[in-house]
Amino acid sequence: QVQVVESGGGLVQAGGSLSLSCAAYGRTSASDAMGWFRQPPGKEREFVAVIRWSDGDTYYTDSVKGRFTISRENAKNTVHLQMNSLKPEDTAVYYCNVGSDPRAVRAGLGYWGRGTQVTVSS
Repeated sequence: QVQVVESGGGLVQAGGSLSLSCAAYGRTSASDAMGWFRQPPGKEREFVAVIRWSDGDTYYTDSVKGRFTISRENAKNTVHLQMNSLKPEDTAVYYCNVGSDPRAVRAGLGYWGRGTQVTVSS
């Protein structure tokens, strides 16, 4: 069982930056990918970014490319999501997913955290 805990959400003005963190307690090498999803108000949850632990390979949804960066901190089993040039449409609850590989994470399989709120004001 892997426990997933997100942190770092908050309120920021448009154009500002926030950094989210996701810690995966109990993660083993069988969980080789971690990623982020978000759920805007009144909408469905959507994929944002994923990173593979073994080689650091990353993938982003088009709407965040060039603005968001996902990275890993191996010693702490932690993944970070640096969000720059934030827009009001980035407002959402951000969830972390820990899975066996990037494809599984992008499919929403694996372990979920409880989410952290990000609000971008205009």
